[in-house]
Amino acid sequence: MTTLKPLLARRTFLQHGGLSLGALALSSLLRGDTRAAPATPTDPLAPRAPHFAPRAKHIIYLHMVGAPSQLDLFDPKPELQKLHGQLCPNSFIAGKRFAFIRGHPRLFGSRFEFQPRGQSGQMISELLPHLAGVADEISVVRSLHTEEFNHAPAQMFLHTGFGRGGRPGLGAWVAYGLGSENRDLPAYVVMLSGPLAGAGTSLWSTGFLPSVYQGIQIRSGRDPVHFLSNPDGHSRADRRRVLDAVQQLNQAQLADVGDPEIATRISQYEMAFRMQTSVPELMDLTQESPATLELYGATPGKASFANNCLLARRLVERGVRMVQLYDADWDHHGDIATRLPRKAQDVDRGMAALVRDLKQRGLLDDTLIVWGGEFGRTPMQQTDSGEGVATKAGRDHHKDAFTMWFAGGGVKPGVSYGRTDEFGYGIAENPVHVHDLNATLLHLLGLDHERLTFRYQGRDYRLTDVEGNVVSGLLAGA
Repeated sequence: MTTLKPLLARRTFLQHGGLSLGALALSSLLRGDTRAAPATPTDPLAPRAPHFAPRAKHIIYLHMVGAPSQLDLFDPKPELQKLHGQLCPNSFIAGKRFAFIRGHPRLFGSRFEFQPRGQSGQMISELLPHLAGVADEISVVRSLHTEEFNHAPAQMFLHTGFGRGGRPGLGAWVAYGLGSENRDLPAYVVMLSGPLAGAGTSLWSTGFLPSVYQGIQIRSGRDPVHFLSNPDGHSRADRRRVLDAVQQLNQAQLADVGDPEIATRISQYEMAFRMQTSVPELMDLTQESPATLELYGATPGKASFANNCLLARRLVERGVRMVQLYDADWDHHGDIATRLPRKAQDVDRGMAALVRDLKQRGLLDDTLIVWGGEFGRTPMQQTDSGEGVATKAGRDHHKDAFTMWFAGGGVKPGVSYGRTDEFGYGIAENPVHVHDLNATLLHLLGLDHERLTFRYQGRDYRLTDVEGNVVSGLLAGA
């Protein structure tokens, strides 16, 4: 028995005061150089102060998987239209790599009509009539560019700042930097309409950050979060008794080794128990008024982008920090004239309703909406043969110029930022790199992208890698 006394004494010390010393060291390790209030080992999602006064408290990120054509939705090019069908300039293809275009392609003007919308005169395609109705609330950036031209690497680069797996996504960095305002729901929620993106669940993984900051996928249907429901024959009281016993063992192990993944396990078990009540209430869209359901085009119990937009509003109302909606099937290499209008119709009403609904509820000022894909599309047509002007042509991947739009959360409304050349092939004014984009998103949340770091394998990592500048021209009041 005497051999157990040192172990018991050590455990008692850690549980009654000694743990506070370990907590300081662990919190320093966890937060790297955030300069924010430290996370504690037993509550890694506790709210933490930002680096400076934030413009936004929440992000709703609408990612269009496959990359929408900016030239048919937001970036009209009369010169491209005029030269439609002619061989593209040699400079477009000299020394360039494309995903699928071969040979010498022809220029491909949009067949869709553009008009100035709202008092701001935002140029928006006829394919997005509902979004056109909130043109004065959005900022359109036409000068994005990235470094990857295939889907999975470009998706990872956009969301994690790196074109390969293993890095934390934007939502994980946000949860790590700011914690959560809701103890009954995750800080970071993901919803899909359609299949997974090419990069899969790595887009909302924590990479090398503690896994408590992982994005949690919520699904429509009977079981919104997998493994959340009690097994048949087990009551909520049964679940509580089992959980209490498991948590005692986990707390003892945490006191012994201080592993942040044990803190994650403790936190997530407790949250799962609370979510058994909070998630069904969240998912019940019958609580919404008929007018709200009509505004979104939402149908309770149905899996759709419109429903996910309405759920996103319900999530930020409840204090969820980051909500990402992934909508599939925007990869239009062929038959863009038919396929793009269908996809635009899928999302137009829901995303415009989200802007309107947040504004009328007083939530738009502190909720930042982000819309876009992983890259753009070429002003040259892609055909199966590469010859002639095809009737069912599409557009290939294009990393050097694409468009995203933003609303709320400290962004200047009703402005267009950046400009592409007369063909939409290159950037003519105010280029915005993906790292600049992510630096700006973090800035709007009150986080300095150069200070939000995590030390891993002897190096300080950050979302923006080693570059990135805040786009001050997008900030309200700037």
